[in-house]
Amino acid sequence: MESMLNKLKSTVTKVTADVTSAVMGNPVTREFDVGRHIASGGNGLAWKIFNGTKKSTKQEVAVFVFDKKLIDKYQKFEKDQIIDALKRGVQQLTRLRHPRLLTVQHPLEESRDCLAFCTEPVFASLANVLGNWENLPPSISPDIKDYKLYDVETKYGLLQVSEGLSFLHSSVKMVHGNVTPENIILNKSGAWKIMGFDFCVSSTNPSEQEPKFPCKEWDPNLPSLCLPNPEYLAPEYILSVSCETASDMYSLGTVMYAVFNKGKPIFEVNKQDIYKSFSRQLDQLSRLGSSSLTNIPEEVREHVKLLLNVTPTVRPDADQMTKIPFFDDVGAVTLQYFDTLFQRDNLQKSQFFKGLPKVLPKLPKRVIVQRILPCLTSEFVNPDMVPFVLPNVLLIAEECTKEEYVKLILPELGPVFKQQEPIQILLIFLQKMDLLLTKTPPDEIKNSVLPMVYRALEAPSIQIQELCLNIIPTFANLIDYPSMKNALIPRIKNACLQTSSLAVRVNSLVCLGKILEYLDKWFVLDDILPFLQQIPSKEPAVLMGILGIYKCTFTHKKLGITKEQLAGKVLPHLIPLSIENNLNLNQFNSFISVIKEMLSRLESEHKTKLEQLHIMQEQQKSLDIGNSMNASEEIKVTNVGNQASLTLEEKQKLAKEQEQAQKLKSQQPLKPQVHKPVAPVKQTKDLTDTLMDNMSSLTSLSVSTPKLSTSSTFTSVPSAGLGMMFSTPIDNTKRNLTNGLNANMGFQTSGFNMPVNTNQNFFSSTSTPGATKMTLGAPSTLPNFGALSVPPAGVKQTQQRPTDMSALNNLFGPQKPKVSMNQLSQQKPNQWLNQFVPPQGSPVMGSSVMGTQVNMMGQSAFGMQGNPFFSPQNFAQPPTTMTSSSSASNDLKDLFG
Repeated sequence: MESMLNKLKSTVTKVTADVTSAVMGNPVTREFDVGRHIASGGNGLAWKIFNGTKKSTKQEVAVFVFDKKLIDKYQKFEKDQIIDALKRGVQQLTRLRHPRLLTVQHPLEESRDCLAFCTEPVFASLANVLGNWENLPPSISPDIKDYKLYDVETKYGLLQVSEGLSFLHSSVKMVHGNVTPENIILNKSGAWKIMGFDFCVSSTNPSEQEPKFPCKEWDPNLPSLCLPNPEYLAPEYILSVSCETASDMYSLGTVMYAVFNKGKPIFEVNKQDIYKSFSRQLDQLSRLGSSSLTNIPEEVREHVKLLLNVTPTVRPDADQMTKIPFFDDVGAVTLQYFDTLFQRDNLQKSQFFKGLPKVLPKLPKRVIVQRILPCLTSEFVNPDMVPFVLPNVLLIAEECTKEEYVKLILPELGPVFKQQEPIQILLIFLQKMDLLLTKTPPDEIKNSVLPMVYRALEAPSIQIQELCLNIIPTFANLIDYPSMKNALIPRIKNACLQTSSLAVRVNSLVCLGKILEYLDKWFVLDDILPFLQQIPSKEPAVLMGILGIYKCTFTHKKLGITKEQLAGKVLPHLIPLSIENNLNLNQFNSFISVIKEMLSRLESEHKTKLEQLHIMQEQQKSLDIGNSMNASEEIKVTNVGNQASLTLEEKQKLAKEQEQAQKLKSQQPLKPQVHKPVAPVKQTKDLTDTLMDNMSSLTSLSVSTPKLSTSSTFTSVPSAGLGMMFSTPIDNTKRNLTNGLNANMGFQTSGFNMPVNTNQNFFSSTSTPGATKMTLGAPSTLPNFGALSVPPAGVKQTQQRPTDMSALNNLFGPQKPKVSMNQLSQQKPNQWLNQFVPPQGSPVMGSSVMGTQVNMMGQSAFGMQGNPFFSPQNFAQPPTTMTSSSSASNDLKDLFG
């Protein structure tokens, strides 16, 4: 099998090479380039048809080639007869000029190997289309193999053949003599053309009314190429050796039958006994019924039956056939009109083109592309006709694929894109801009389509500018972003600013508003919105257009306006516009509504930002505290890890601290106890004595703590109450440590409350800094601190010796004279604080630092230096003057005079 395929392939290659070499020796090749073998035609399909081009003009042609090798089997005189018949047919065709006859571009040329001539571009012969593929290349083109004739093509094709025969019979006084599917050629546009005049017969008396046509007797001994095809030949040729124009009409009837029966002729002829075949055929024709013509359309069936009548005079003539109702079809009439278009004036053409859009949807696409489109585009050379032709061309473009559009339509539209007159051309293109942008390649859009839009925006006609601005939003999504940003938007802005027409200015704003969604947010904010402030006019329509763009940008989820621009640019622009005198109530309400919406969002966004900022600051404080606590733990761990370098005494001390911590963890948490108010302190004149008396009551308070800072901190007291915090040196701290007192204390007096964090040991060496909140009331007298001692649960209270107050004597010794409370209150708080703050870098004794935060309701706060919770910026500054209740003021006057 493989060897057979290889043999067939080599044979085909050899034949193709032989044909090519045969053509190359023909003079036709001097002026024409011969291409691919595409079809076959003529009597017996003896002519091979190639596509080709003219070398000088690149014009497309068809090259007909007869290879003389086909007749090598015949004797010389038979070869000569065949060659003479072929030459006669081509020469006759060359002399005849008619739209229904195949047009010869170059006359017949003979060489040693072949005959060749050139014609208009050809698709195939009707015989090829109907399934007769003789003398075609082995690999038949799908264009021919899958070709299907539409009804409109069949109708109009048969009408064209009828018109061609009418021309021959009436004008030329000639009988064709061999009207067959082989001699009907479909050109590239699909038109049916007559060729094959090998056996034509001219009238012997062409000037007389009744022409006479001599007929030769049938010679069965001649080669088939020297005789017409008997299957399409009228019976009188054989039986009575006569012919007339009606003989061609019989042949037309047989062609019509073959067209509607897939190429099969009505009778098959035995060429060996042709007389007997025609006698039998004559008998069948005399009894021809409608049942034999069932495949023929009913409206033409009777006409075909008449054409096949035995009596020539009964057959309709060619002119009568062109007028039958079967050909009176809208599609056929349309195609016929196109073929006669060159005979019409501009008014007739314009009327026809106006009605064409109603007809085009009724025609097959291939017929439109092959037959109608070339006729339409040929009218582009007439500027006055372009506005009538262009809508039809664009209508066809909508039905074409992108590839068909690029190949068949776009090249024809190129010159039309540049035409500026008449102005309707630009309007038509603008209305079909979505089609152009969808199917035109990007490069052509930039080079041809968009420049046309730009010209429309810059046109002197206000109507053109208005239409362009109205249409741009409909295809804005198809324009590439760089062209939109750099070319289209600037022209729209210029049209708005430079025009003297209110309609153009308003339409510019409306156009911008509609295409905002296709733009980038920051381009709108940086380029479009500032442009609105440049518009000089204050007409209500313009102002509403400006408002519309602001509102669209503000509400669009992809765009939006930042609150900075709202506050700094947009609202300062909109608010003055809202009170323009030209605005009516509804327009004013529209402005106010948008302004309120903007203000509401501005308030909401900025408030949210501030709230989030506050939360972040609070979180940062907590994070800082956590970091400091972690740092303290790290120090402890480091100290533990460095035990190897500690002295024996330090290790003993560390062990005791660990034991003390374990005891504290095992104890129950303390609960605050309620104490009765103490009796007021007797009023004395001496401040030192009063302080000594009050401090003596603190001897019952035992605190377990490491060494404390020797400095004291005092904060001024608001009018709501008086509170003081002292950090005093205690000489007997070591002895107090052995008492095992819990440092967590709960105070509750009539003057103030101190909620205590029971989970932290403020005065233990192993505890972390804690915070104690104090809410101070307004006692008329100073509280008795002696009643504040609270022993821990389960610990026996022991008698303690009085606290050494020598540190207080150092405060108010001779070197530091006593001062009155009024004098103290006049000092600046910061100075007072700085007086008791330990200097930077001073050593902190013990493993932790005690910190207490005291909040006085709505007034001030107290804290010890080193407390991580103490942040002065979080508290209100204490007042520079001190206020108190009236009773407290009287007591102070008695004390200090």
